[in-house]
Amino acid sequence: MSIYVGNLSYDVAEADLSSVFAEYGSVKRVQLPTDRETGRPRGFGFVEMGTDAEEAAAIEALDGAEWMGRDLKVNKAKPREDRGSSFGGGGGGGRRNNSFSRS
Repeated sequence: MSIYVGNLSYDVAEADLSSVFAEYGSVKRVQLPTDRETGRPRGFGFVEMGTDAEEAAAIEALDGAEWMGRDLKVNKAKPREDRGSSFGGGGGGGRRNNSFSRS
């Protein structure tokens, strides 16, 4: 399982995040997604720890903690939702408006 880390400074690097989480156990992987168009960090990341106990300890200690001038949001990452196809710019989510009838 992964840990979601939100409200990160845009100046944070993977090595910075890894060193903070290493205080709570072995860090297997760190990801800091970037914006496709600008290449800038998006202000959140994901950390994978060695065991569930290490993840729980890191979440407990770091959720709400101030780091680099920001209050971190740390919790178990939720599985990525299937957003369907990317046709049409999104927005509708595949739902249909059935409140009217066609004549």
